[in-house]
Amino acid sequence: MIGRLNHVAIAVRDLAAASKVYRDTLGAEISGPEALPEHGVTVVFITLPNTKIELLEPLGADSPIARFLEKSPDGGIHHVCYEVDDILAARDRLVKSGARVLGSGEPKIGAHGKPVLFLHPKDFCGTLVELEQA
Repeated sequence: MIGRLNHVAIAVRDLAAASKVYRDTLGAEISGPEALPEHGVTVVFITLPNTKIELLEPLGADSPIARFLEKSPDGGIHHVCYEVDDILAARDRLVKSGARVLGSGEPKIGAHGKPVLFLHPKDFCGTLVELEQA
């Protein structure tokens, strides 16, 4: 059901500082920042030959990333994103097998302009999983 790894998301307190580390220290190609108010984050993407890294900075105090950083002040890996061919079929199959979809269960538009869903980390070995329509 799952396809390729789309990205690994890392929560950071300071997007500019984190981008500088990846760009200047690792020589990575960094996108410009994009605010995603519906998700409560500002993101940049680091393009790698085989996938992407997404840096997430909280957009406001109510951001899920702000809550993550309260528990993990230094930041860290927040989620992994896998592509699926049909997000609604994937959701229905996962729910039928007992997995929990976060939020309303309806896809939202993500940073790539495609529908996304998040799956409860307790159902996936402690890892928050994002599914993105391929």
